Amino acid sequence: MSRPGRDDLPDRLYTLTGGRSRSAPGTPFDLVTLMVAESQPVPGMQSEHVAILRLTERPTAVVEIAAELRLPVSITKVLLSDLLAAGRVSARHPHKAAQIDPDILEQVLVGLRNL
Repeated sequence: MSRPGRDDLPDRLYTLTGGRSRSAPGTPFDLVTLMVAESQPVPGMQSEHVAILRLTERPTAVVEIAAELRLPVSITKVLLSDLLAAGRVSARHPHKAAQIDPDILEQVLVGLRNL
């Protein structure tokens, strides 16, 4: 059984990214970063860039984009960094859950036990 992105010819992936194997330094991507298109595709764009812009018309996680494109996440991040540098997409990080103080949880537990 073939796995998406794993069985692609290395030269195809090399061509997609112009030989780069990592996104630009300082790019804010992790697997759950939400990407949002800031523009429409234009004629002459690389087909993967066009696909990304269409996928990101609504906020879409980096990992979802990679899965839809059937590309490794590392290659997807390179393509996303190109679009980010061109101002065609923006990155939004999901909000982290607030840290709950263990002392408050202990007080709640004691209060529940006292009921």
